[in-house]
Amino acid sequence: MFFLLSKIFWFFVQPLNLAIFLLAAGLLAGFFHRRKLMAAGAGGALVILAVATWTSFGQTLLNPLEERFQRPNPAPEKVDGIVVLGGGLEGAINLVRGGYEVNAGGDRYIETAVLARRYPQARIVVSGGTGTVFLEGEGDGATAPRLLTALGVDPARFVLENQSRNTYENAVFTKRLVTPQPGETWLLVTSAFHMPRSMALFRKADFAVLPWPVDYRTSGREGLFFADNAIDSLQATTLGIREWIGLLAYWLSGRIDEPFPKSGQ
Repeated sequence: MFFLLSKIFWFFVQPLNLAIFLLAAGLLAGFFHRRKLMAAGAGGALVILAVATWTSFGQTLLNPLEERFQRPNPAPEKVDGIVVLGGGLEGAINLVRGGYEVNAGGDRYIETAVLARRYPQARIVVSGGTGTVFLEGEGDGATAPRLLTALGVDPARFVLENQSRNTYENAVFTKRLVTPQPGETWLLVTSAFHMPRSMALFRKADFAVLPWPVDYRTSGREGLFFADNAIDSLQATTLGIREWIGLLAYWLSGRIDEPFPKSGQ
């Protein structure tokens, strides 16, 4: 139920959809000669689109998320396992074409291949099923082995978790699958902006992992200024809002212990 409700809620509040709904409401109000409501709907839509596409508001939201967890320094000498979270592959395309098309989060798998070479004894755990409601697609847990094998990783090292639909299930299902032992060292690979929520959920699942963030979307030097790439700005705003809402929702539902988890715990 949580999964479905979260998908429905996010459909309505993500910036582009919210602007469309406000614009539609404004047009409907205009049809009934409610001028103030029409102006409110159209004005709200304009503000949302202008802020989301013409400013660096999205990067401002993402940066504190990306800075929260850093890679361990120095890096561990021995690693028993590497967990990479799904979200870096185009499931709908790969289901039809049978390849391994990556999206903006594809750094997760490139870095996993690099780590696999660096730690040749580590198990490689790919966690990710199909997280969509309507669009049929292939889960990352099914696609990633083709990509990682092509990048030179021995398939015998793979542990595949392909049932999870969200990050909560990533943590719970992965721990159940690999049963980590005391004293083992595990790395968690996911996008930097997604790391706070991921670390909080793995902690709640009592699965001790070290963060290994990738796929940075900010340089750390952004201020609130006008942006020259509307599509990138809209995507950053959408990601930032989703992550902050996700942290709040998981905290309120008791799935994580604090709304903005601390590093170094």
